[in-house]
Amino acid sequence: MKKIWVTYGLAIGLLVFASWWILRQGRLLENNTDPLAGLPQSDHSIWQSIIEGISHPLSIFLLQILIIIALARLLGWVVGKMGQPTVVGEIVAGILLGPSLLGWIAPDFFGFLFAPASLGNLQLISQLGLILFMFTVGMELDLRVLRTSALNVLVISQSSIIVPYFMGILLAWYLYVDYAPEGVSFLAFALFIGIAMSITAFPVLARIVQERGLSKTALGSLALAAAAVNDVLAWCILAAIIAMVKSGPVHSALMTIGLSVLFVLFMFYCVKPLLTQVANRFFSFETMNRSVIAVIFLVLLFSALISEVIGIHALFGAFLAGVIIPPNEEFRHVITNKIEDLTVTLLLPLFFVFTGLRTQIGLLNTPELWQTCGLIILFAVLGKFIGSTLPARLSGQSWHNALSIGALMNTRGLMELIVLNIGYDLGVLSPQVFAMMVLMALATTFMTGPVLNFLNWLELKRFKPVLVSDTVNKAAQKAFKLLISFGQPRAGGRLLQLAQQLQFQAETHALHLTPNADLPLAEMEIYEKEGFEPIRSLADKYHIPLHTHYKASNNVPQEIIQYANRGDFDLMLIGSSRPLFSRDDTGGMVQTFFESIDCTIGVLIDKGFAQIKKTLLIVQDDSDAFLFDLLKNFAEIGHNQLHIVSTNPLSSVPQSLVSRASIQVQVNLDMTSFRKFDLLILSRNFWEYIKLQRYELISSAPTILIIHKP
Repeated sequence: MKKIWVTYGLAIGLLVFASWWILRQGRLLENNTDPLAGLPQSDHSIWQSIIEGISHPLSIFLLQILIIIALARLLGWVVGKMGQPTVVGEIVAGILLGPSLLGWIAPDFFGFLFAPASLGNLQLISQLGLILFMFTVGMELDLRVLRTSALNVLVISQSSIIVPYFMGILLAWYLYVDYAPEGVSFLAFALFIGIAMSITAFPVLARIVQERGLSKTALGSLALAAAAVNDVLAWCILAAIIAMVKSGPVHSALMTIGLSVLFVLFMFYCVKPLLTQVANRFFSFETMNRSVIAVIFLVLLFSALISEVIGIHALFGAFLAGVIIPPNEEFRHVITNKIEDLTVTLLLPLFFVFTGLRTQIGLLNTPELWQTCGLIILFAVLGKFIGSTLPARLSGQSWHNALSIGALMNTRGLMELIVLNIGYDLGVLSPQVFAMMVLMALATTFMTGPVLNFLNWLELKRFKPVLVSDTVNKAAQKAFKLLISFGQPRAGGRLLQLAQQLQFQAETHALHLTPNADLPLAEMEIYEKEGFEPIRSLADKYHIPLHTHYKASNNVPQEIIQYANRGDFDLMLIGSSRPLFSRDDTGGMVQTFFESIDCTIGVLIDKGFAQIKKTLLIVQDDSDAFLFDLLKNFAEIGHNQLHIVSTNPLSSVPQSLVSRASIQVQVNLDMTSFRKFDLLILSRNFWEYIKLQRYELISSAPTILIIHKP
């Protein structure tokens, strides 16, 4: 080893010396003997160099992206804590970075950060983000839902476009004289106001439905199906409107629409069959290679290019390319994984800020303008509620479900901003109308959550007397309810195995949450299936009826707390949770559960138990007597051995346990003797009592179950 280092040092030294000699000899070839001649001379200080560097277009662009992403994620997180969709915070971030706030309070910095010369690149890259986003939106649509309740879905979706469209045309009649740009025909203005009123943000609606646990209910399925059909119809109408506005004469518009129809037919009947063959062969992460991804991107770009050339906008082509992707869940899942993170995290926030740069709320500088803005919001809300609620009610839905569908269909979000930007680029919408419509998109998206909460509150209030009258009867026959909450799929199976071996005869519920509410529905379905697979197979093996609940959420602890307290459970089993800079296995999230959940909690520190035959229960005093009831079934099995050790004398041990378990009082515990047991059960009182000896206990003991009772 020493010889290698000596050889290496000599080689490096020789190369350094040779380089120095060549550079020294090379200077003799110069006419000027000054070694610094030929280098750019400058009197600038280091600070001036830094200023010049940060003023470079690339530096400005990177600074833009840095600020945009940081503020978008921050505000998205803030509104998420308020129960709002992330997109609301991202829209607000765009407005705050625009002339409405940053340009008002710091005009010099705003002028430097968003110089007019830099906006061209920002717009092009944001358009690329929109193309990728619309492609994923197209993939998320699953029109197979029309097979069930097809008539109801079609009636609700079509009505939710027609009624708001009429309201938009009526509103355009009032706005045209004072707010339409000069030279824009009433037809173009009215058509764009109409489609802006009719749009529904399917991706945002889908996330709201999922976050509220409605995706597997009749209400959620109907809302998702209606929104999906609404999206398809709205984008087809928008494509026709763009063709009419851009083409001018009627014959040109008809030609554009005809070419669009031919293009759609070509994509469905020529391109889609080829993609189906690709999906059948390359359907997973293992088989899909870069060549397949390249083919998908080529189809996407080809579709976007042709639709742009025809005159119906590249975004329609991107949406169409997503729709024709074969409905193979794993195939779509792989493609979405390749695209979505880059799109949602990096590219879409650029679009929100570019929209914010166009949104000049300062233009609304009179009470009359704000009254007009309020009128636009009122017409938008009434159009969607009337157009969605009444058809839903007439199709047999309750008033609660019908109004909930109206609230969900009123969500506009990002899709509305896309339509507004198209209208602005075509010169159909003035800056004032654009600002008003952006505020309308923000208001209608923000109000969805509170409206749904209000409707749920009314429904609970309506049925409250029934629930109270049934409480006494149900209490007498209430079964023992067990909740198993887990993150890693394997942990769910281990917790159920523990409950089975301890003979917990209970109505068993399993809760699995994904800490990311921004996933598309198709991915959520995959994670739900994978998450419950181990615990389901074990439940089938032991013939245990299992009730499962899945959700994707950005606030997992709060969701677990709410679900546990709502479900009236007797015991919740969870895995241990160690904070990043701590050795406490009951810290962090577990500590939060101890403080906030009303039922008994069992925390498993799993060391790989197989069969639990010998169990040691350690309690501190009679306050831990509740543990005896939990273990009475285990002790009744003849070949099981239960040993109870208390650090203080006990007076409340059930007679059934006295005859079946060995009971000892030990002030000083011999932790080395714990290894002969399969499971060590501790009360939380004892766990807190030995706080300074926990590490020794964990290293000496087998699998540990810590039981906390509030």
